[in-house]
Amino acid sequence: MFDQQTVTILNALKLFGMARGFEERINNPGHHDLSHADFVGLLAQDEKTYRDNQRLKRLLKNARLRLQAALEDIDYGHSRGLNKQAMLELSDTRWLDACRNVTITGPTGIGKSYIACALGNFAARNGYTVLYLRAPRLFETLHQSRGDGSHLKALAKMAKVQLLIIDDFLLTPLSDWERRDLLEILEDRYQSGATIIASQCPVIDWHPNIGDPTLADAICDRLMHNSYKLELRGDSLRRNHKTTQGGNLADVPNLS
Repeated sequence: MFDQQTVTILNALKLFGMARGFEERINNPGHHDLSHADFVGLLAQDEKTYRDNQRLKRLLKNARLRLQAALEDIDYGHSRGLNKQAMLELSDTRWLDACRNVTITGPTGIGKSYIACALGNFAARNGYTVLYLRAPRLFETLHQSRGDGSHLKALAKMAKVQLLIIDDFLLTPLSDWERRDLLEILEDRYQSGATIIASQCPVIDWHPNIGDPTLADAICDRLMHNSYKLELRGDSLRRNHKTTQGGNLADVPNLS
């Protein structure tokens, strides 16, 4: 009876990890000989593990990653010019702490989105806030926010996140308000957050596709300064999969 009251009190105090751990450990004969200090210490660790897991779930949910991807699953066997040294450095959180950007360019189907999402997953699992957006959805969201009065709030949200991922950048040239909003985001994030840009458009063509020369200079400067540049090349992994497996493109797994 007393044990159940303890569980009830712990849950009421929102110590859910402790409550679960208490029930499991009190019924474990191997824990009966533990000192009070050791038993409480284990319960404290149970609570920390529970909170860490809950935080990770929130980070991954809020990240809205397009793909379930992991750095350890990236395929280096396909000849696409993926820089292993750069990826090794990106497997450490120092680039996030230093607010360094990453640009990933290459033809369609080469695995840009997978790498971007793998980096996002890595960041979230290390406790960083992450937000993934496709460029068309990003600009659509900002356009709608102008109409409902939440534009500044939307910009502030993108400025505050520790890692912002913009995928499918420059599928079409930017309009005047799109490049101005993009500059605002990058200006707010400059030296305060890391940004990943994935694009089919080669970096050399970014300037003319962004448009206005002055704004293009400012945007490219903030994106490219001290950034990791992953320039992928080669045939589509989707095409290779279809050729080797004889499968339908709809059945192709997440590209790595």
